[in-house]
Amino acid sequence: MSLGEPPEPQRRSTMDAKVTAAEPFVREPATGSTLNVLGITHIYKATGAETAGSFSLWESVVPPGAGTPPHTHAREDEAFYVLSGELVIEFEGEPAPHRVAPGCCFFGPRGRRHAIRNVGDKPARVLVLCAPSCGLDQMFGELDVATAADMPEMAKLMAIAAKYGVTIEPPAA
Repeated sequence: MSLGEPPEPQRRSTMDAKVTAAEPFVREPATGSTLNVLGITHIYKATGAETAGSFSLWESVVPPGAGTPPHTHAREDEAFYVLSGELVIEFEGEPAPHRVAPGCCFFGPRGRRHAIRNVGDKPARVLVLCAPSCGLDQMFGELDVATAADMPEMAKLMAIAAKYGVTIEPPAA
């Protein structure tokens, strides 16, 4: 540094940041917290709290005819692996929906609207990986509480989702 020049700003390496490390764990079959998210059962295999925000992993059990409304994530990506059942997936910008069956994998990147619907006559089971885990666990918890007594108005569901960077497309009038 020479006289008359402003001092250089102090730089801090990300290596200096104190990050809480995740601890290893095993989740046995048929265990994990369970939520009802708009009629879809989520069985958590790993939450953001357990992975220090790296990811969340859950099994979704989607009843026949049920699904997720069109929505867009601003903070996380989702990957889906179909364990059983048959789903139709719609992605923003795609010319037609995709029909997927057991063994299929599909990716819902942040910033790209998508929707899922079970078109089969049996519940579909889907393993869902969300990365990074930016609060979807908490959002689903709030949706579970909000819908415990009765289905609230769409505006309330949209407000809950917006707090977590998720935009739900309102239904067509």
